[in-house]
Amino acid sequence: MTKLCLKSLILSVGNKTLLHDLSMTINKGERWGLLGKNGAGKTSLLKCLAGILSPKGGSILLDSIPMKDYSRNQLAQHIGMLFQEGLSSLPATVLETVLLGRHPHHRSLIEDSLTDLQMVDSILDELGLETLKERKLHTLSGGELQRVSIALLLAQDPKIFLLDEPTNHLDIAFQVRLSHILTKRVTQTSASFLLATHDINYANQFCDKLILMLENGKPIVGDKQQILTEENLSQAYNCKIEKFSKEDSFIFYPA
Repeated sequence: MTKLCLKSLILSVGNKTLLHDLSMTINKGERWGLLGKNGAGKTSLLKCLAGILSPKGGSILLDSIPMKDYSRNQLAQHIGMLFQEGLSSLPATVLETVLLGRHPHHRSLIEDSLTDLQMVDSILDELGLETLKERKLHTLSGGELQRVSIALLLAQDPKIFLLDEPTNHLDIAFQVRLSHILTKRVTQTSASFLLATHDINYANQFCDKLILMLENGKPIVGDKQQILTEENLSQAYNCKIEKFSKEDSFIFYPA
């Protein structure tokens, strides 16, 4: 079981406090969304949970052990992150890049096994990349590069997925496919995920719990039914947001 626990977390960038006194727990099998306007601190929070940034105060516990006590390799076996930054500058093929995700599970950087190759081939097929595996990254489109980044994260096989704008450059069909892939991982392996997105309706459709970042540094955290209100969203985005309901479904839109 992998559980990520935040206790009285304070996160600052420069002189700006992005988060103040955030306490929450991501349990196995949970699907979390992270919402907020540009500059609210979504990426900074994800990097903090990935062990890349250090909080100004509070603590982060991974399975009741302080995150700072884990080695980078140990941490990578538990937590993986999809970054907004692309992979295009990496001088490698699609297959070589995705195989990098297996390295946290090996003692040697040249220890790719038949099992690794079979696993990666399955992931490439799942993401529609099987015909591109010998292509160099710099020859790919933005959407193809994003799918390679997702494949790399899936190959890492962490227990907690941190995803920063995972639908960037993806068409609608692949956005839906991604959500199904993540949901399958949660169901089959009891993994959990936290994804940052600007799409309120995407978060509503595929997440169960939400973190809504506010300008005052005190986010609203909880079940999506409690978070997704016109009042909360209008406050977070500094514009009027209304809810349109039809039968058993609804969407949010700027009024």
